[in-house]
Amino acid sequence: MADSKYSRFLKTDAPSAESYTHATRRSKLARLKEIVHIAWQYDAARDMTPRKMRLMLEALGPSFVKAGQILSMRSEILPEEYCRELAKLRADADPMPFQTVLDTLNHEFGRPVSEVFSSIDPTPLGSASLAQVHRATLLDGTQVAVKVQRPGVRETMARDIDIMRSVVKRIKRVAQNNQIIDLDGVVQELWDSFRAETDFLTEAQNLKDFKAFCEPYAYITCPSPYMELCTPHVVTMDYIEGISIAHPEQLVAAGYDLEEIGTKLVDNYATQVLDTGFFHADPHPGNIIISDGKIVLIDLGLMGRLTPRLRNQLTGMLMAVAEHDTHRLMNGLLLLTDAHRMSSSETSALLKEIDTIIDEYGTVDLQDLNLNEFVNALFHLCARFKLEVPGSVTMIARGLVTLEGVLDEFLPNANMLEIIRAHIAKTTPVKETAKKELGTLGTEGIHALHSTLKLLSEANEATHMLTRGELKANVEVVGSQDPIRQLSAMVDRLTMALIVVGLYVGSSIVYYAGIKPLVFGIPIIGLMGYVVAFVLSVWIVIDIFVQNYRLKKAGKEE
Repeated sequence: MADSKYSRFLKTDAPSAESYTHATRRSKLARLKEIVHIAWQYDAARDMTPRKMRLMLEALGPSFVKAGQILSMRSEILPEEYCRELAKLRADADPMPFQTVLDTLNHEFGRPVSEVFSSIDPTPLGSASLAQVHRATLLDGTQVAVKVQRPGVRETMARDIDIMRSVVKRIKRVAQNNQIIDLDGVVQELWDSFRAETDFLTEAQNLKDFKAFCEPYAYITCPSPYMELCTPHVVTMDYIEGISIAHPEQLVAAGYDLEEIGTKLVDNYATQVLDTGFFHADPHPGNIIISDGKIVLIDLGLMGRLTPRLRNQLTGMLMAVAEHDTHRLMNGLLLLTDAHRMSSSETSALLKEIDTIIDEYGTVDLQDLNLNEFVNALFHLCARFKLEVPGSVTMIARGLVTLEGVLDEFLPNANMLEIIRAHIAKTTPVKETAKKELGTLGTEGIHALHSTLKLLSEANEATHMLTRGELKANVEVVGSQDPIRQLSAMVDRLTMALIVVGLYVGSSIVYYAGIKPLVFGIPIIGLMGYVVAFVLSVWIVIDIFVQNYRLKKAGKEE
Protein backbone atom coordinates (compact mmCIF):
# COMPACT_ATOMS: atom_id res chain seq x y z
CA MET A 1 0.00 0.00 0.00
CA ALA A 2 2.87 2.34 0.71
CA ASP A 3 3.99 2.23 -2.91
CA SER A 4 0.57 3.21 -4.24
CA LYS A 5 0.65 6.42 -2.22
CA TYR A 6 3.65 7.61 -4.23
CA SER A 7 3.12 5.85 -7.54
CA ARG A 8 0.31 8.21 -8.56
CA PHE A 9 2.90 10.98 -8.86
CA LEU A 10 4.96 9.07 -11.41
CA LYS A 11 2.69 9.13 -14.44
CA THR A 12 3.90 11.52 -17.10
CA ASP A 13 3.73 11.81 -20.87
CA ALA A 14 6.86 14.01 -21.11
CA PRO A 15 10.30 12.67 -22.04
CA SER A 16 11.42 10.78 -18.98
CA ALA A 17 14.63 9.85 -17.25
CA GLU A 18 14.66 6.47 -18.98
CA SER A 19 16.24 8.15 -21.99
CA TYR A 20 19.22 9.03 -19.79
CA THR A 21 19.27 6.20 -17.27
CA HIS A 22 17.87 2.76 -16.60
CA ALA A 23 15.94 3.91 -13.52
CA THR A 24 13.13 1.53 -12.67
CA ARG A 25 9.74 2.38 -11.25
CA ARG A 26 10.83 0.84 -7.95
CA SER A 27 13.95 3.04 -7.78
CA LYS A 28 11.88 6.14 -8.50
CA LEU A 29 9.41 5.20 -5.78
CA ALA A 30 12.28 4.72 -3.35
CA ARG A 31 13.72 8.12 -4.30
CA LEU A 32 10.33 9.80 -3.91
CA LYS A 33 9.99 8.35 -0.41
CA GLU A 34 13.45 9.70 0.41
CA ILE A 35 12.47 13.17 -0.86
CA VAL A 36 9.27 13.16 1.19
CA HIS A 37 11.17 12.02 4.27
CA ILE A 38 13.76 14.82 3.97
CA ALA A 39 11.04 17.40 3.33
CA TRP A 40 9.22 16.15 6.46
CA GLN A 41 12.42 16.46 8.51
CA TYR A 42 12.69 20.11 7.54
CA ASP A 43 8.96 20.70 8.14
CA ALA A 44 8.61 21.99 4.58
CA ALA A 45 4.81 22.18 4.69
CA ARG A 46 4.51 24.51 7.70
CA ASP A 47 7.62 26.41 8.71
CA MET A 48 9.93 26.96 5.76
CA THR A 49 12.43 29.76 6.33
CA PRO A 50 14.98 30.79 3.68
CA ARG A 51 17.82 29.07 5.53
CA LYS A 52 15.84 25.87 6.07
CA MET A 53 14.96 25.78 2.39
CA ARG A 54 18.63 26.05 1.43
CA LEU A 55 19.65 23.31 3.86
CA MET A 56 16.82 21.08 2.67
CA LEU A 57 17.82 21.47 -0.97
CA GLU A 58 21.42 20.64 -0.11
CA ALA A 59 20.23 17.51 1.72
CA LEU A 60 18.09 16.47 -1.26
CA GLY A 61 21.08 16.34 -3.56
CA PRO A 62 22.49 17.87 -6.78
CA SER A 63 19.20 18.04 -8.69
CA PHE A 64 17.59 20.15 -6.00
CA VAL A 65 20.73 22.22 -5.50
CA LYS A 66 20.57 23.08 -9.21
CA ALA A 67 16.85 23.84 -8.92
CA GLY A 68 17.65 26.13 -6.00
CA GLN A 69 20.30 27.91 -8.04
CA ILE A 70 17.74 28.53 -10.78
CA LEU A 71 15.17 29.75 -8.26
CA SER A 72 17.75 32.08 -6.69
CA MET A 73 17.62 34.10 -9.92
CA ARG A 74 13.83 34.05 -10.18
CA SER A 75 12.66 36.75 -7.76
CA GLU A 76 9.39 36.87 -9.69
CA ILE A 77 8.73 33.44 -8.16
CA LEU A 78 10.27 33.64 -4.68
CA PRO A 79 10.60 36.56 -2.24
CA GLU A 80 13.92 38.37 -2.34
CA GLU A 81 15.11 37.01 1.02
CA TYR A 82 14.71 33.45 -0.27
CA CYS A 83 16.60 34.29 -3.46
CA ARG A 84 19.50 35.77 -1.49
CA GLU A 85 19.73 32.67 0.70
CA LEU A 86 19.48 30.23 -2.22
CA ALA A 87 22.28 32.12 -3.98
CA LYS A 88 24.58 30.61 -1.34
CA LEU A 89 24.03 27.25 -3.03
CA ARG A 90 26.78 28.30 -5.43
CA ALA A 91 29.28 27.61 -2.66
CA ASP A 92 31.50 24.56 -2.81
CA ALA A 93 29.98 21.18 -1.98
CA ASP A 94 31.73 18.51 0.05
CA PRO A 95 34.51 17.05 -2.12
CA MET A 96 34.30 13.45 -3.26
CA PRO A 97 37.14 11.10 -2.22
CA PHE A 98 40.26 11.37 -4.34
CA GLN A 99 40.18 7.63 -4.98
CA THR A 100 36.73 8.06 -6.55
CA VAL A 101 38.24 10.68 -8.86
CA LEU A 102 41.05 8.31 -9.88
CA ASP A 103 38.63 5.42 -10.44
CA THR A 104 36.43 7.62 -12.62
CA LEU A 105 39.40 8.78 -14.72
CA ASN A 106 40.66 5.22 -15.16
CA HIS A 107 37.20 4.14 -16.34
CA GLU A 108 36.64 7.11 -18.65
CA PHE A 109 40.07 6.98 -20.34
CA GLY A 110 40.10 3.19 -20.48
CA ARG A 111 43.69 3.12 -19.24
CA PRO A 112 45.62 3.92 -16.05
CA VAL A 113 45.74 7.58 -15.07
CA SER A 114 49.52 7.34 -14.94
CA GLU A 115 49.55 6.93 -18.71
CA VAL A 116 47.82 10.31 -19.13
CA PHE A 117 49.04 12.50 -16.25
CA SER A 118 52.39 12.60 -14.52
CA SER A 119 50.65 13.93 -11.40
CA ILE A 120 47.26 15.01 -10.07
CA ASP A 121 46.79 17.27 -7.08
CA PRO A 122 44.54 15.39 -4.61
CA THR A 123 43.16 18.68 -3.26
CA PRO A 124 40.41 19.91 -5.58
CA LEU A 125 40.46 23.43 -6.98
CA GLY A 126 36.71 23.48 -6.55
CA SER A 127 33.93 21.06 -5.71
CA ALA A 128 30.31 21.57 -6.75
CA SER A 129 27.21 19.40 -6.67
CA LEU A 130 27.78 18.16 -10.21
CA ALA A 131 31.54 17.82 -10.47
CA GLN A 132 34.87 18.85 -9.03
CA VAL A 133 38.06 20.16 -10.60
CA HIS A 134 41.66 19.05 -9.95
CA ARG A 135 44.94 20.48 -11.14
CA ALA A 136 47.05 17.98 -13.05
CA THR A 137 50.21 17.77 -15.13
CA LEU A 138 50.36 16.04 -18.50
CA LEU A 139 53.28 13.78 -19.37
CA ASP A 140 54.88 16.62 -21.35
CA GLY A 141 54.71 18.93 -18.33
CA THR A 142 51.69 20.97 -19.43
CA GLN A 143 49.53 22.20 -16.55
CA VAL A 144 45.83 21.37 -16.98
CA ALA A 145 42.60 21.41 -15.04
CA VAL A 146 40.56 18.20 -15.01
CA LYS A 147 36.82 18.45 -14.35
CA VAL A 148 35.39 15.13 -13.18
CA GLN A 149 31.67 14.43 -12.93
CA ARG A 150 30.45 12.81 -9.73
CA PRO A 151 29.64 9.14 -10.38
CA GLY A 152 25.93 8.48 -10.74
CA VAL A 153 24.96 12.16 -10.60
CA ARG A 154 23.59 12.12 -14.16
CA GLU A 155 21.30 9.19 -13.44
CA THR A 156 20.22 10.65 -10.09
CA MET A 157 19.41 14.04 -11.59
CA ALA A 158 17.49 12.51 -14.50
CA ARG A 159 15.41 10.47 -12.09
CA ASP A 160 14.80 13.44 -9.77
CA ILE A 161 13.73 15.73 -12.60
CA ASP A 162 11.37 13.04 -13.87
CA ILE A 163 9.82 12.90 -10.41
CA MET A 164 9.59 16.71 -10.24
CA ARG A 165 7.82 16.82 -13.59
CA SER A 166 5.30 14.22 -12.44
CA VAL A 167 4.63 16.05 -9.18
CA VAL A 168 4.21 19.38 -10.98
CA LYS A 169 1.78 17.78 -13.42
CA ARG A 170 -0.34 16.59 -10.50
CA ILE A 171 -0.17 19.98 -8.77
CA LYS A 172 -1.35 21.68 -11.98
CA ARG A 173 -4.26 19.28 -12.20
CA VAL A 174 -5.32 20.22 -8.67
CA ALA A 175 -4.55 23.93 -8.91
CA GLN A 176 -6.01 24.28 -12.43
CA ASN A 177 -5.95 27.97 -13.37
CA ASN A 178 -5.15 29.19 -9.87
CA GLN A 179 -1.44 28.42 -10.19
CA ILE A 180 0.65 31.53 -9.72
CA ILE A 181 4.17 30.09 -9.85
CA ASP A 182 5.38 28.84 -13.21
CA LEU A 183 6.49 25.44 -11.91
CA ASP A 184 6.48 24.01 -15.42
CA GLY A 185 8.95 26.64 -16.52
CA VAL A 186 11.30 25.95 -13.61
CA VAL A 187 11.29 22.20 -14.23
CA GLN A 188 11.77 22.67 -17.98
CA GLU A 189 14.67 25.05 -17.37
CA LEU A 190 16.16 22.51 -14.97
CA TRP A 191 15.75 19.77 -17.59
CA ASP A 192 17.42 21.86 -20.30
CA SER A 193 20.22 22.81 -17.94
CA PHE A 194 20.67 19.17 -16.93
CA ARG A 195 20.99 17.96 -20.51
CA ALA A 196 23.57 20.63 -21.31
CA GLU A 197 25.64 20.51 -18.14
CA THR A 198 25.86 16.75 -17.60
CA ASP A 199 27.27 16.05 -21.06
CA PHE A 200 30.86 17.21 -20.71
CA LEU A 201 31.51 16.72 -24.42
CA THR A 202 29.07 19.59 -24.94
CA GLU A 203 31.07 21.74 -22.53
CA ALA A 204 34.30 20.79 -24.30
CA GLN A 205 32.83 21.88 -27.64
CA ASN A 206 31.56 25.10 -26.03
CA LEU A 207 35.10 25.83 -24.84
CA LYS A 208 36.44 25.23 -28.33
CA ASP A 209 33.81 27.46 -29.96
CA PHE A 210 34.13 30.23 -27.40
CA LYS A 211 37.91 30.18 -27.67
CA ALA A 212 37.51 30.85 -31.39
CA PHE A 213 35.12 33.71 -30.58
CA CYS A 214 37.70 35.26 -28.22
CA GLU A 215 40.55 35.28 -30.75
CA PRO A 216 39.90 38.84 -32.08
CA TYR A 217 39.83 40.25 -28.53
CA ALA A 218 43.06 40.82 -26.60
CA TYR A 219 41.31 41.24 -23.25
CA ILE A 220 39.06 38.17 -22.96
CA THR A 221 39.61 34.43 -23.23
CA CYS A 222 38.66 31.02 -21.87
CA PRO A 223 40.50 27.74 -21.27
CA SER A 224 41.30 25.62 -24.32
CA PRO A 225 40.02 22.03 -24.14
CA TYR A 226 42.10 18.95 -24.87
CA MET A 227 39.46 17.19 -26.94
CA GLU A 228 41.29 13.86 -26.97
CA LEU A 229 41.10 13.87 -23.16
CA CYS A 230 37.43 14.79 -22.92
CA THR A 231 34.59 12.30 -22.40
CA PRO A 232 30.91 12.62 -21.45
CA HIS A 233 32.04 12.71 -17.78
CA VAL A 234 35.48 14.37 -17.96
CA VAL A 235 36.76 17.66 -19.37
CA THR A 236 40.49 18.35 -19.59
CA MET A 237 41.38 21.99 -20.26
CA ASP A 238 44.11 24.59 -19.77
CA TYR A 239 44.88 25.45 -16.18
CA ILE A 240 44.56 29.21 -15.74
CA GLU A 241 45.49 30.80 -12.44
CA GLY A 242 44.05 34.20 -11.64
CA ILE A 243 42.04 36.40 -9.30
CA SER A 244 38.27 36.02 -9.07
CA ILE A 245 36.34 39.24 -9.56
CA ALA A 246 34.67 38.33 -6.27
CA HIS A 247 37.88 39.70 -4.68
CA PRO A 248 38.08 43.30 -5.93
CA GLU A 249 40.56 44.28 -3.22
CA GLN A 250 43.05 41.74 -4.60
CA LEU A 251 42.48 43.06 -8.12
CA VAL A 252 43.18 46.63 -7.02
CA ALA A 253 46.31 45.49 -5.14
CA ALA A 254 47.48 43.77 -8.33
CA GLY A 255 47.13 47.04 -10.24
CA TYR A 256 43.88 46.42 -12.10
CA ASP A 257 41.27 49.12 -12.83
CA LEU A 258 37.87 47.82 -11.70
CA GLU A 259 35.92 50.22 -13.92
CA GLU A 260 37.91 49.13 -16.97
CA ILE A 261 37.27 45.46 -16.16
CA GLY A 262 33.55 46.10 -15.74
CA THR A 263 33.29 48.10 -18.97
CA LYS A 264 35.13 45.50 -21.04
CA LEU A 265 33.20 42.64 -19.46
CA VAL A 266 29.81 44.17 -20.26
CA ASP A 267 30.87 45.34 -23.72
CA ASN A 268 32.03 41.86 -24.63
CA TYR A 269 28.89 40.31 -23.14
CA ALA A 270 26.86 42.60 -25.41
CA THR A 271 28.96 41.32 -28.32
CA GLN A 272 28.20 37.73 -27.32
CA VAL A 273 24.45 38.31 -27.04
CA LEU A 274 23.70 40.90 -29.73
CA ASP A 275 26.42 40.41 -32.36
CA THR A 276 27.14 36.66 -32.40
CA GLY A 277 24.21 35.09 -30.53
CA PHE A 278 26.55 32.73 -28.61
CA PHE A 279 26.85 33.75 -24.98
CA HIS A 280 27.83 32.60 -21.49
CA ALA A 281 24.53 31.89 -19.74
CA ASP A 282 25.78 32.10 -16.14
CA PRO A 283 28.25 34.97 -15.66
CA HIS A 284 28.32 34.87 -11.85
CA PRO A 285 31.49 35.89 -9.94
CA GLY A 286 32.73 32.32 -9.55
CA ASN A 287 32.88 31.95 -13.34
CA ILE A 288 34.94 35.09 -14.03
CA ILE A 289 38.63 35.47 -13.16
CA ILE A 290 41.33 37.94 -14.16
CA SER A 291 44.63 36.48 -15.31
CA ASP A 292 47.58 38.17 -17.01
CA GLY A 293 45.54 41.23 -17.88
CA LYS A 294 42.69 39.22 -19.40
CA ILE A 295 39.12 38.45 -18.39
CA VAL A 296 38.80 34.67 -18.31
CA LEU A 297 35.36 33.04 -18.45
CA ILE A 298 35.19 29.51 -17.11
CA ASP A 299 32.51 26.83 -16.65
CA LEU A 300 30.99 26.94 -20.12
CA GLY A 301 28.62 24.03 -19.54
CA LEU A 302 25.60 26.23 -20.12
CA MET A 303 25.77 28.48 -23.18
CA GLY A 304 22.94 30.28 -24.94
CA ARG A 305 22.33 30.70 -28.66
CA LEU A 306 20.16 33.29 -30.42
CA THR A 307 18.71 33.54 -33.91
CA PRO A 308 19.40 36.73 -35.92
CA ARG A 309 15.72 37.67 -35.57
CA LEU A 310 15.86 37.51 -31.76
CA ARG A 311 19.12 39.44 -31.71
CA ASN A 312 17.58 42.27 -33.74
CA GLN A 313 14.53 42.40 -31.47
CA LEU A 314 16.62 42.39 -28.30
CA THR A 315 18.88 45.13 -29.67
CA GLY A 316 15.86 47.31 -30.25
CA MET A 317 14.41 46.60 -26.82
CA LEU A 318 17.67 47.27 -24.99
CA MET A 319 18.08 50.55 -26.86
CA ALA A 320 14.50 51.41 -26.02
CA VAL A 321 15.21 50.90 -22.31
CA ALA A 322 18.43 52.90 -22.52
CA GLU A 323 16.74 55.76 -24.41
CA HIS A 324 13.42 55.62 -22.52
CA ASP A 325 11.66 54.97 -25.83
CA THR A 326 8.37 53.60 -24.50
CA HIS A 327 6.75 53.02 -27.88
CA ARG A 328 9.68 51.00 -29.21
CA LEU A 329 9.87 48.92 -26.04
CA MET A 330 6.17 48.18 -26.20
CA ASN A 331 6.35 47.08 -29.84
CA GLY A 332 9.42 44.97 -29.09
CA LEU A 333 7.65 43.08 -26.33
CA LEU A 334 4.61 42.47 -28.51
CA LEU A 335 6.78 41.10 -31.33
CA LEU A 336 8.94 39.04 -28.99
CA THR A 337 5.99 37.21 -27.45
CA ASP A 338 3.80 36.99 -30.58
CA ALA A 339 1.19 39.07 -28.78
CA HIS A 340 -0.29 40.06 -32.17
CA ARG A 341 -2.34 36.86 -31.93
CA MET A 342 -4.27 38.19 -28.94
CA SER A 343 -7.78 39.51 -29.23
CA SER A 344 -8.28 43.25 -29.44
CA SER A 345 -9.59 43.44 -25.86
CA GLU A 346 -6.59 41.47 -24.55
CA THR A 347 -4.20 43.66 -26.50
CA SER A 348 -5.81 46.78 -25.09
CA ALA A 349 -5.48 45.47 -21.53
CA LEU A 350 -1.87 44.45 -22.18
CA LEU A 351 -0.95 47.88 -23.52
CA LYS A 352 -2.40 49.51 -20.40
CA GLU A 353 -0.24 47.26 -18.23
CA ILE A 354 2.84 48.06 -20.30
CA ASP A 355 2.08 51.77 -19.93
CA THR A 356 2.02 51.29 -16.15
CA ILE A 357 5.44 49.63 -16.20
CA ILE A 358 6.82 52.30 -18.51
CA ASP A 359 5.47 55.04 -16.25
CA GLU A 360 7.20 53.43 -13.26
CA TYR A 361 10.57 52.61 -14.83
CA GLY A 362 10.79 54.65 -18.02
CA THR A 363 11.60 57.93 -16.32
CA VAL A 364 14.35 56.52 -14.09
CA ASP A 365 17.94 57.45 -14.92
CA LEU A 366 19.99 54.53 -16.22
CA GLN A 367 22.29 54.54 -13.23
CA ASP A 368 19.28 54.27 -10.92
CA LEU A 369 17.32 51.66 -12.88
CA ASN A 370 16.99 48.35 -11.03
CA LEU A 371 17.22 45.95 -13.95
CA ASN A 372 16.17 42.98 -11.82
CA GLU A 373 12.92 44.64 -10.79
CA PHE A 374 12.28 45.88 -14.31
CA VAL A 375 12.82 42.43 -15.89
CA ASN A 376 10.67 40.78 -13.24
CA ALA A 377 7.89 43.28 -13.90
CA LEU A 378 7.94 42.36 -17.60
CA PHE A 379 8.00 38.62 -16.82
CA HIS A 380 5.09 39.01 -14.39
CA LEU A 381 3.21 40.84 -17.12
CA CYS A 382 3.85 38.07 -19.65
CA ALA A 383 2.78 35.43 -17.13
CA ARG A 384 -0.50 37.22 -16.40
CA PHE A 385 -1.35 37.41 -20.09
CA LYS A 386 -0.06 33.89 -20.80
CA LEU A 387 2.55 35.20 -23.23
CA GLU A 388 5.36 32.74 -23.90
CA VAL A 389 8.81 34.27 -23.64
CA PRO A 390 11.43 32.29 -25.61
CA GLY A 391 13.69 30.27 -23.32
CA SER A 392 16.81 31.86 -24.76
CA VAL A 393 15.44 35.30 -23.86
CA THR A 394 14.78 34.18 -20.29
CA MET A 395 18.37 32.94 -20.18
CA ILE A 396 19.63 36.33 -21.38
CA ALA A 397 17.53 38.20 -18.85
CA ARG A 398 18.96 36.06 -16.05
CA GLY A 399 22.47 36.58 -17.38
CA LEU A 400 22.06 40.36 -17.53
CA VAL A 401 20.58 40.50 -14.04
CA THR A 402 23.45 38.32 -12.75
CA LEU A 403 25.99 40.54 -14.49
CA GLU A 404 24.35 43.66 -13.06
CA GLY A 405 24.73 42.13 -9.59
CA VAL A 406 28.42 41.50 -10.29
CA LEU A 407 28.92 45.14 -11.28
CA ASP A 408 26.99 46.50 -8.31
CA GLU A 409 28.88 44.41 -5.76
CA PHE A 410 32.39 44.07 -7.14
CA LEU A 411 32.95 46.44 -10.07
CA PRO A 412 31.45 49.84 -9.23
CA ASN A 413 31.28 52.84 -11.56
CA ALA A 414 30.47 50.67 -14.58
CA ASN A 415 26.87 51.22 -15.68
CA MET A 416 25.68 48.24 -17.67
CA LEU A 417 22.91 49.84 -19.73
CA GLU A 418 25.09 52.81 -20.65
CA ILE A 419 27.83 50.43 -21.81
CA ILE A 420 25.34 48.38 -23.86
CA ARG A 421 23.92 51.50 -25.48
CA ALA A 422 27.41 52.69 -26.39
CA HIS A 423 28.25 49.23 -27.74
CA ILE A 424 25.21 49.18 -30.03
CA ALA A 425 25.97 52.67 -31.31
CA LYS A 426 29.63 51.78 -31.86
CA THR A 427 29.15 48.41 -33.56
CA THR A 428 26.18 49.21 -35.77
CA PRO A 429 27.27 51.15 -38.88
CA VAL A 430 24.78 52.89 -41.14
CA LYS A 431 24.56 50.04 -43.64
CA GLU A 432 24.01 47.45 -40.92
CA THR A 433 21.40 49.70 -39.31
CA ALA A 434 19.57 49.91 -42.64
CA LYS A 435 19.61 46.13 -42.95
CA LYS A 436 18.25 45.67 -39.44
CA GLU A 437 15.57 48.28 -40.00
CA LEU A 438 14.52 46.54 -43.22
CA GLY A 439 14.36 43.25 -41.33
CA THR A 440 12.31 44.89 -38.59
CA LEU A 441 10.05 46.46 -41.21
CA GLY A 442 9.50 43.03 -42.76
CA THR A 443 8.64 41.50 -39.38
CA GLU A 444 6.29 44.32 -38.47
CA GLY A 445 4.77 44.11 -41.94
CA ILE A 446 3.91 40.47 -41.35
CA HIS A 447 2.16 41.36 -38.10
CA ALA A 448 0.39 44.25 -39.78
CA LEU A 449 -0.73 41.90 -42.53
CA HIS A 450 -2.09 39.48 -39.91
CA SER A 451 -4.04 42.30 -38.27
CA THR A 452 -5.40 43.55 -41.58
CA LEU A 453 -6.47 40.08 -42.67
CA LYS A 454 -8.15 39.65 -39.30
CA LEU A 455 -10.03 42.90 -39.88
CA LEU A 456 -11.08 41.80 -43.35
CA SER A 457 -12.19 38.43 -41.95
CA GLU A 458 -14.39 40.18 -39.40
CA ALA A 459 -15.81 42.40 -42.12
CA ASN A 460 -16.50 39.32 -44.24
CA GLU A 461 -18.30 37.68 -41.34
CA ALA A 462 -20.40 40.80 -40.89
CA THR A 463 -21.30 40.67 -44.59
CA HIS A 464 -22.41 37.05 -44.28
CA MET A 465 -24.53 37.96 -41.27
CA LEU A 466 -26.08 40.80 -43.23
CA THR A 467 -26.99 38.56 -46.19
CA ARG A 468 -28.51 35.96 -43.83
CA GLY A 469 -30.60 38.56 -42.12
CA GLU A 470 -28.68 38.21 -38.85
CA LEU A 471 -27.27 41.72 -39.04
CA LYS A 472 -29.22 44.80 -39.94
CA ALA A 473 -27.77 48.16 -40.91
CA ASN A 474 -29.58 51.43 -41.44
CA VAL A 475 -27.76 53.70 -43.85
CA GLU A 476 -29.05 57.12 -44.71
CA VAL A 477 -27.45 58.97 -47.59
CA VAL A 478 -28.35 62.65 -47.54
CA GLY A 479 -27.92 65.01 -50.41
CA SER A 480 -25.32 63.28 -52.58
CA GLN A 481 -23.31 60.19 -53.35
CA ASP A 482 -20.16 61.60 -51.66
CA PRO A 483 -20.20 59.18 -48.68
CA ILE A 484 -20.29 56.22 -51.07
CA ARG A 485 -17.44 57.64 -53.16
CA GLN A 486 -15.43 58.26 -49.99
CA LEU A 487 -16.07 54.69 -48.84
CA SER A 488 -14.93 53.43 -52.26
CA ALA A 489 -11.75 55.49 -51.99
CA MET A 490 -11.08 54.06 -48.52
CA VAL A 491 -11.42 50.50 -49.83
CA ASP A 492 -9.07 51.33 -52.73
CA ARG A 493 -6.46 52.69 -50.31
CA LEU A 494 -6.80 49.65 -48.05
CA THR A 495 -6.26 47.35 -51.02
CA MET A 496 -3.22 49.34 -52.11
CA ALA A 497 -1.87 49.27 -48.53
CA LEU A 498 -2.16 45.47 -48.50
CA ILE A 499 -0.19 45.32 -51.75
CA VAL A 500 2.50 47.58 -50.25
CA VAL A 501 2.74 45.42 -47.13
CA GLY A 502 2.99 42.31 -49.28
CA LEU A 503 5.81 43.84 -51.29
CA TYR A 504 7.72 44.85 -48.16
CA VAL A 505 7.29 41.40 -46.62
CA GLY A 506 8.18 39.54 -49.81
CA SER A 507 11.21 41.74 -50.42
CA SER A 508 12.39 41.19 -46.83
CA ILE A 509 12.11 37.44 -47.28
CA VAL A 510 14.14 37.67 -50.49
CA TYR A 511 16.68 39.87 -48.68
CA TYR A 512 17.24 37.37 -45.87
CA ALA A 513 17.41 34.52 -48.39
CA GLY A 514 20.38 36.32 -49.99
CA ILE A 515 19.29 35.59 -53.57
CA LYS A 516 21.89 36.83 -56.05
CA PRO A 517 22.74 39.07 -57.87
CA LEU A 518 23.13 41.78 -55.21
CA VAL A 519 23.11 45.57 -55.35
CA PHE A 520 24.40 47.36 -52.24
CA GLY A 521 24.23 44.00 -50.48
CA ILE A 522 20.51 43.62 -51.34
CA PRO A 523 19.12 41.15 -53.92
CA ILE A 524 17.97 42.95 -57.10
CA ILE A 525 14.49 41.39 -56.85
CA GLY A 526 14.18 42.52 -53.24
CA LEU A 527 15.47 46.00 -54.09
CA MET A 528 12.91 46.34 -56.89
CA GLY A 529 10.17 45.26 -54.47
CA TYR A 530 11.29 47.86 -51.91
CA VAL A 531 11.38 50.59 -54.59
CA VAL A 532 7.91 49.75 -55.91
CA ALA A 533 6.54 49.54 -52.37
CA PHE A 534 8.10 52.90 -51.54
CA VAL A 535 6.65 54.54 -54.67
CA LEU A 536 3.19 53.15 -53.91
CA SER A 537 3.48 54.32 -50.30
CA VAL A 538 4.32 57.83 -51.48
CA TRP A 539 1.41 57.70 -53.93
CA ILE A 540 -1.01 56.71 -51.15
CA VAL A 541 0.19 59.56 -48.92
CA ILE A 542 -0.07 62.10 -51.77
CA ASP A 543 -3.54 60.81 -52.68
CA ILE A 544 -4.68 61.22 -49.08
CA PHE A 545 -3.45 64.82 -48.97
CA VAL A 546 -5.04 65.58 -52.36
CA GLN A 547 -8.39 64.13 -51.35
CA ASN A 548 -8.33 65.99 -48.03
CA TYR A 549 -7.53 69.23 -49.86
CA ARG A 550 -10.44 68.72 -52.23
CA LEU A 551 -12.81 68.00 -49.37
CA LYS A 552 -11.74 71.15 -47.52
CA LYS A 553 -12.05 73.22 -50.69
CA ALA A 554 -15.50 71.80 -51.41
CA GLY A 555 -16.54 72.54 -47.83
CA LYS A 556 -15.48 76.18 -48.14
CA GLU A 557 -17.35 76.60 -51.45
CA GLU A 558 -20.54 75.31 -49.82
